[in-house]
Amino acid sequence: MLKSRIILIFFIYMENAMKIYDYEGKKNICGDRIHEARCKMRLTQNALAAKLQLAGITIERDSVSRIELGTRFVADYELRAIAKILKVSVDWLLGNE
Repeated sequence: MLKSRIILIFFIYMENAMKIYDYEGKKNICGDRIHEARCKMRLTQNALAAKLQLAGITIERDSVSRIELGTRFVADYELRAIAKILKVSVDWLLGNE
């Protein structure tokens, strides 16, 4: 009984500690711009994922799709690599330019 209570408390704690918040219903604000820049370069989602993998970022095509849809969080190191590959600034991806 005590062990199961401890496990339950741990999972409740982890659920609250690991929550990724939404901003206006999305997990990122850069997805639309990533999609725009990728299409301008005539890259497929597969090609972008492959270039990111060559840059040391572990990502698959479905993750690129979810980023563009706004349903996946984007880490800062991923955003920097995406900006470099797409030849745009991080500020532009974030809508600051």
